Amino acid sequence: MRVGLLESRAARLPTYWSAYLKELGAEVVTPTLDEAECLALGRESLPGEPPQVQLVLGRILALGRVDLVLLPQWAAVSGDAWSEALPELLARRISGLPALLGVPDSPDLMEGAAAEVGMRVSQSAGRVRLAIEKVRPLGSYARAEMPPLSRASRETVAVLGPRALLAEDVLAGALRPALDELGLYPVFSHELPVLDVLNRAGRIEQPERAAPGDLELFGALSLLSGKAAVRGFVFVVPARDGSAAAAARKVAARLHKPFVLLTVDAGQTEFPELDTLRDALNAPAVARARSAAPQDAAAEGEA
Repeated sequence: MRVGLLESRAARLPTYWSAYLKELGAEVVTPTLDEAECLALGRESLPGEPPQVQLVLGRILALGRVDLVLLPQWAAVSGDAWSEALPELLARRISGLPALLGVPDSPDLMEGAAAEVGMRVSQSAGRVRLAIEKVRPLGSYARAEMPPLSRASRETVAVLGPRALLAEDVLAGALRPALDELGLYPVFSHELPVLDVLNRAGRIEQPERAAPGDLELFGALSLLSGKAAVRGFVFVVPARDGSAAAAARKVAARLHKPFVLLTVDAGQTEFPELDTLRDALNAPAVARARSAAPQDAAAEGEA
């Protein structure tokens, strides 16, 4: 069986599904085009949708003939229809796609989904059980360290947004050098230790009712907002994604530090909102320098 696998850089358990499919004896198929070409295909077919959706569609179209495609699921924020039902919506919008199946990216859901995938691929319960046992170690979050929160002569800013956007260089890769050019040192939410973020997410009001994407966003904010080194925040949302923008505004309302809301589209290289944040971070230092200047001048006169 030929199974298409879209192993996104945004995946939190990136090697689980490829290893599992190989244990089942499936022929694993990956896109034949590079990321930019996949994105162009998706934009042509769904020009009015968010860039992360366009990228996924382009990757599917670049698979060629397959019997089944596994789509790693994103953590959806409240009201985010694309993340909640990506396979169904794509199949409804684009005719002729192969069978699409969403698969989870969290340890507590992996093995149940793996059993379903296994029976569709191999029809052998014994082989499925053996394959699940073999790849079980890959279905847990690896322990990770916090990234450095400061860098000499740079102001630290936290960059928070959906993993499906921030982790894809073809979508948001220009953001890091743009921050660097302004003298800002970014700490990206998708590079934070997953377990630490999820532990902090439990502090949200009524966590049992919160959407997974809202939990991740709140957890990253909670983890970084109390750090003295973090001077400001950049909330990054995909273009044409109203749900992500609403979620960002909701958590940003809790902040007492400078922040900007940045809408990012694929291929974007200019981010004028970052100038506003840099100026806000520099304002206290400028004010201190100005207030000290008269005192210094008076001291020189007395001398």
